[in-house]
Amino acid sequence: MSLKVRALLVVVIGVVLGLSLSVGGGLIGDHGAPDREALDWEQARLFAEVLERVKRDYVEPVDDAVLLESAIRGMVSDLDAHSQYLDAGEYRDIRISTSGSYTGIGIEVDEVDGALQVVTPIAGSPAARSGIKAGDQIIAVDGVAIETNKLQQTVGRLRGHAGSKVTVTVLHDDVAIDHEMRRQTIRVASVHKAFLGPSYGYVRVSQFSENTARELGRAVDALQEANAGMLEGLVLDLRNNPGGVLDAAVDVSDLFLDAGVIVTADGRTLESRFARSAHRGDILDGANMVVLVNRGSASASEIVAGALQDHNRALVVGTPTFGKGLVQTVMPLSKGRAIKLTTSRYYTPSGDSIHDVGIEPDILVEDTPGFPDLTLAGVLDREADAQLAEAMAYLNPRSVMHSNAQ
Repeated sequence: MSLKVRALLVVVIGVVLGLSLSVGGGLIGDHGAPDREALDWEQARLFAEVLERVKRDYVEPVDDAVLLESAIRGMVSDLDAHSQYLDAGEYRDIRISTSGSYTGIGIEVDEVDGALQVVTPIAGSPAARSGIKAGDQIIAVDGVAIETNKLQQTVGRLRGHAGSKVTVTVLHDDVAIDHEMRRQTIRVASVHKAFLGPSYGYVRVSQFSENTARELGRAVDALQEANAGMLEGLVLDLRNNPGGVLDAAVDVSDLFLDAGVIVTADGRTLESRFARSAHRGDILDGANMVVLVNRGSASASEIVAGALQDHNRALVVGTPTFGKGLVQTVMPLSKGRAIKLTTSRYYTPSGDSIHDVGIEPDILVEDTPGFPDLTLAGVLDREADAQLAEAMAYLNPRSVMHSNAQ
């Protein structure tokens, strides 16, 4: 074994496993049971042996740093579909995506059963305009096939300079379709508002970022100011909202609740076990609410829908949601790197875990293909949107839809 590999073996044992660096002894402890420390040494030795074989016999030379980073990526990504190692660039991108903007095609993806699935195209993005739909499976980027278990690398390939072209191949209803588009600056936090009729408002949240609750509060205030008084009802549209920052979901829920638990989480560490509750103050003063959801509503969207549903604060209309009930914590490392690690399962106020299940709507209404997008059409059309029509029928059966998006 080379001196360099021996040194790496010491690093692996001493740093990764956290063992004292003493040697000697066999695999059997004092009481005849396998010695845990000795077993850890054996695993570290195996790692070093594989490392040395790859360095010596692989068809092309591989840098030590590349090998070790690949090993780290594999260690974290094998835990579940959401945990991942982030290099400095990837960590920078994830911070930007939750607080500002980034350059890409505007698509949220997740790994489902070994395939890269579209959770939702972001409203107004190149992906949305090109016709990519929630549920499509990405199979290639610029003609290069997608490799399983490489979610972050694929996301990196989808991003690039504004104006540059990219071709994304998706599988839609078992048919491969190429979508060619140009990357653009994607605005992550986006709240759109409109009147559905006198005293009835509509707000759509496309993603949860650090500023979402503040923006949503301002949007509702603006509607009420324009109405010259409190709204009689509000539709909160979370369709095709892939989620985002958990605290933003808590803050959005808190806007419409006076009291009670919003979400709880359970994990192995003290920090991963928590409960978030509402504070007094409902910005709608108890006015009726409808929350619209569909298969593209995930994570933070499901926290909001579940909290408002469990507290009988809003009627949930649409189709069952995506079903992502896991909390990821981004943990900074040295030199600008980080890991995104699944640390908790979260539960709705009723104590239900929605992971792989989703939120069941109170009224099931199937998606209308191509339901209106305020950022594109600038109008709301009840006749073309069955879910929105159902929402308005609940709020005010005699109302007439107005198309004055603001």
